Amino acid sequence: MEDVIQAGDVDVGDVIVLPGSDEQVLVAMVRLGQGGLIFTVTSADGGSPEEERLVKLTTEVRLRKRGRDLAG
Repeated sequence: MEDVIQAGDVDVGDVIVLPGSDEQVLVAMVRLGQGGLIFTVTSADGGSPEEERLVKLTTEVRLRKRGRDLAG
């Protein structure tokens, strides 16, 4: 199941697709940054923690949500 949500509605553990990409990522952390949100994401395919990366988005950006990681 896939929903379209605003970046401000993303929670830790959500599996999302970032704008301009087809890759599913797991949200590990959400922080408030200057002018928007900062997500720490990893590959939803079970990649290693070393593959974490930061993504900055405004709260108005729309994302595709693919569900939640129920293992964590």
